[in-house]
Amino acid sequence: MKPMELKTPVFSLSEQELLNMEQRFKEKLEIGAARRQELFGVFDEPLTAEERFALQFLYAYMPLNDMADYSGELFLSHVRQALATRRESEWGSRIPDSVFLHFVLPYRVNNENIEDYRGVIYSELGPRVQGLTMEEAILEANYWCHEKATYIGSDLRTLSPLGLIRSARGRCGEESTLCVSALRSIGIPARQCYTPRWAHCDDNHAWVEAWADGQWHYIGACEPEARLDQGWFSGPARRAMLVHSRVPAQYAGPEDITYADKWHTEINLLDNYAPARTITVSVRDSGGAAVSGATVQFLLYNYAELFPLAQLVTDAQGEVSFKTGYGELMVRAVYEEQWGQCKITVPEAERLEIVLSQTGQPQAAEDFIMVPPPEIPDPELAPLTEEALERHAARVAEGTAIRAAYEASFMNETEAEELARGLKLPEDRVWAVLEKARGNSHDIAAFLKEQSPKHGEWALKLLEVLNDKDLIDTAREVLVDHLEGALPLLGEQEDEIFSRYILRPRVYFEMFTPYRKAIQSAFTAEEAAEFRRDPSRLVEFFNQEWEIRDDLTHLRGKAAPGGTFALKKGDSVSIDLCFVAVCRSLGIPARLHPSELYPQFKDESGWQAAEFEGHPRTIASSKQETRETGTLRLVSESESGTEASYNENFTLARLENGIYKTLIYPHAKKDFAEPLEVEAGEYRLTTGIRLKEGTVYGRLAYFEVQPGKEITVPITFHQPEQAIPVLGQVDPAAVFTAGNEGAGTIRLGERAADKGAVVAFLDPSREPSKHLLRESAELAEAFDAAGAPLLLVTGGADKAALAELQAAHPGLPSIAGFVLDPADESLQAFAKAVPLGGSGYPYLYVLDRECRIRYQESGYKPGSGKEALGILTGIQSN
Repeated sequence: MKPMELKTPVFSLSEQELLNMEQRFKEKLEIGAARRQELFGVFDEPLTAEERFALQFLYAYMPLNDMADYSGELFLSHVRQALATRRESEWGSRIPDSVFLHFVLPYRVNNENIEDYRGVIYSELGPRVQGLTMEEAILEANYWCHEKATYIGSDLRTLSPLGLIRSARGRCGEESTLCVSALRSIGIPARQCYTPRWAHCDDNHAWVEAWADGQWHYIGACEPEARLDQGWFSGPARRAMLVHSRVPAQYAGPEDITYADKWHTEINLLDNYAPARTITVSVRDSGGAAVSGATVQFLLYNYAELFPLAQLVTDAQGEVSFKTGYGELMVRAVYEEQWGQCKITVPEAERLEIVLSQTGQPQAAEDFIMVPPPEIPDPELAPLTEEALERHAARVAEGTAIRAAYEASFMNETEAEELARGLKLPEDRVWAVLEKARGNSHDIAAFLKEQSPKHGEWALKLLEVLNDKDLIDTAREVLVDHLEGALPLLGEQEDEIFSRYILRPRVYFEMFTPYRKAIQSAFTAEEAAEFRRDPSRLVEFFNQEWEIRDDLTHLRGKAAPGGTFALKKGDSVSIDLCFVAVCRSLGIPARLHPSELYPQFKDESGWQAAEFEGHPRTIASSKQETRETGTLRLVSESESGTEASYNENFTLARLENGIYKTLIYPHAKKDFAEPLEVEAGEYRLTTGIRLKEGTVYGRLAYFEVQPGKEITVPITFHQPEQAIPVLGQVDPAAVFTAGNEGAGTIRLGERAADKGAVVAFLDPSREPSKHLLRESAELAEAFDAAGAPLLLVTGGADKAALAELQAAHPGLPSIAGFVLDPADESLQAFAKAVPLGGSGYPYLYVLDRECRIRYQESGYKPGSGKEALGILTGIQSN
């Protein structure tokens, strides 16, 4: 292939940037040697100077998993379309080269599957932005995204832009991935912004920044506003402790940098949203000498764990710096066997010294209070004209209608039942699969039609062992590879073991591709049989053939097993996943440990750990074939009045090399009656109670699990002393229009007279209200047990729209009901009792029997439903 000519670059980068790019590209040539033709063969094609430079720029900073999973033809397609759009767009010539290379050219946004999406999106969106200014084009792109998708919570895997369009709904990380991709497809620089955890509530959020004529602006992805720099999350963002974006390069732009290595840069965008301060931490040993190479974690309480917002390594002076918001953090420094930790109140300090004076872990429990940044009022903005507001409302309604028309094309229950009867399959199970497949339902149905006559119920069983999201974006050829690759292995294991640990193709949240036949073809029948007889031989084979490279990607565990297998390199998590996939392809039951997530294979003695040389989790003794374990019995302290719920108010973490790693159990798991089998070692139990304004009362308790022994650990809480105040009085005579036909009106005082009431004023089209509806469904049993009515109030909708809304949320409490407040009269009555504040919908209230307001919350606040329920039960018991 032709080398890059640095003397006459076609893009204006600095000499150092060009040198970095050349060095990184040469390294990638060596790293990708096992797939040299698939990756680098495109450089032998006729390329323009621009194409060659842009393609080499992408390869230079490409994460390892992309080298494993994709072909050079895909990357070249992205390059050619990005360059063509730059030439043809009205603003292309105004975009500086550095901005283009870092924020238009990249094909990847998050950890999504990479597809050739630019041409597909441009064909629809390109004509709509002709003749617009860049700012107008950004707004138009977001209207287009709103037509394609709306919000729903889902698992951690990120759908691709085309996958989200197929689904028509996704979480914020997927919406923002689509929006960034759409903007880049029309030649507008864009980046995904992410607050990894909020300080004031247990959640996170992603949105988009787009560049227009030298200025970055923010938008809520797939949630258009009438102007830029506005969104329902504006208020929460002013309380953030970190907002960042990842750039795939050694980026030297004007933004603050939190972390950078040879391959990517994490830029800190907090200044764009919230008051911020740079904290410098100096790490010293017990003799006062600077400690270089120490790990420093900046920890924020969220989801009942101390989550590392940033993890940095001290320089030669023993220092790190981190820009963060005006709240509180725990800072932990670790070097070899020693550590130090303290809490910092950011507004009160700019420098912090931590002395590494401790080893092991504390013996006594520690209580702490962690306060988030204060609320900041909305800035005063010039009001929009009535015409602009009406035009925006019409565009939003039009987008919703377009999306609804597309969703109407999905297979329905009647069609699913007809298909099932024809294939002699259970109707309810077929519909359960096709309903989840959404825009991919017709392709999934075609797979069943093709494969069920040959393989019977196993085609359906394969679909049933997939994650729900896999049904949305998995093509037939992928399913066929796994079905036909697995069924010849049927019979050596019980059906349940076979289905879960051999047939199931997905291991965790990696890319989902066909890999079975390629892996099987790499081994002789004799080799495969030998590995089945003794799976530890396969571990030895991996140690001989595969190289762990954790330095080449920040997207750990996202490579497809087939790609890692072909490249013979991967990050440590991708190696784990590849091993499990190889085991399953050869008929060896395998999995990730349910709570520890290390790879295991099953032999006659049970589940065994697979240990790889050079892996961060490799245990000290290479001869030890199994991990020593003990049992942990958790006992909830009932007198505290707080029900223990995993990831909601408590978590467990094991100490590994001075760093605590949170164990994985189902979110909101409450039943811990059975003891847990866990690795022997030192542990921390973190509990916390979050107050309404976001302050956390936390407790850290420490214990040790001995090999082969059981330990009982109580779950206790740092209880705040709280009274339930009276905030205001609402007129008991206030009425709502009932959602049920013929039900007439609902008088508030009558509904609240027995056990009080919970009232939520909603904008069901926006993410914050959807969060509250989803949380209410998750708390359905508890709400029903409380017995007070849950009135879900919406304005401007007719009863037919309310019926659709009710149908869209079937899991709500039985005591919940949608009601109308068309003129917002009831909301205004509540506002007179207690000012609404500037956070926007939803507005959530708890009323006692006299219709006095005892709780109020507004805007985006995950956990507010649980808070309201707690206040309700509190006033009922008084």
